[in-house]
Amino acid sequence: MERVGADEWYKVERVGDDVTYICEPHILEFYRCNIWHVRGRDQDMLVDSGMGVVSLREHVPLVTERALEAVASHTHFDHIGCHHEFDKRTVHRCECDLLAHPTRKNTLADPYATDEIFTCLPPEPYVSSTYAVKGAPATRVVDDGDVIDLGDRHFEVIHTPGHSPGGIALWEKASGILFSGDILYDGPLIEDTYHSDMGDYIASMKRLVDLPVRIVHGGHFPSFAGERYRQLIQDWLTTHDA
Repeated sequence: MERVGADEWYKVERVGDDVTYICEPHILEFYRCNIWHVRGRDQDMLVDSGMGVVSLREHVPLVTERALEAVASHTHFDHIGCHHEFDKRTVHRCECDLLAHPTRKNTLADPYATDEIFTCLPPEPYVSSTYAVKGAPATRVVDDGDVIDLGDRHFEVIHTPGHSPGGIALWEKASGILFSGDILYDGPLIEDTYHSDMGDYIASMKRLVDLPVRIVHGGHFPSFAGERYRQLIQDWLTTHDA
């Protein structure tokens, strides 16, 4: 398979509300993590950091312009690969050990990180069979109800276990923006990882359904509006909460 250069690895697009979308376009959409950069008055926020096969700090200048808090929506390989590059690293209490001590197994790199998830391979020396996330011990551990404070913007941490034990969503009430991680996005949801829990998943969806969301920026697939958000949850609950 063809390889691409590091300078071609990332795509960056402003989406409004001082939110910027960063992605790795050479990863197939199903496996491609959405990386979100949020501009604040006193500091910026990064929600997830991709696979880590190419440095975010070296190739996406936006993430180095100001003080930044890198928040992990959860700790699967496709979401925390570049967290080690940042001084401020935030994760939910239930997955802080995993962020500090990732393995191919506990991050799901085994079995998902294979050549088949790419349309073009990352630059050398990347090899799928030996790929692993680097440890990035948390500098901040959060619980449900905590706040990521950017000065003029405040994102409430909503603990959303189900996809994984320490999954979180980030809710900005003033703007109606929700960063939902992998508990909800507009595509096939993953409910059967080694540490998924269906009872927790149902409870998380029931908690989220009445949130007055205006727009959702999920962990995968395109963003969507509040009406679609509520329909997706209601449809999911219809088939899972029998």
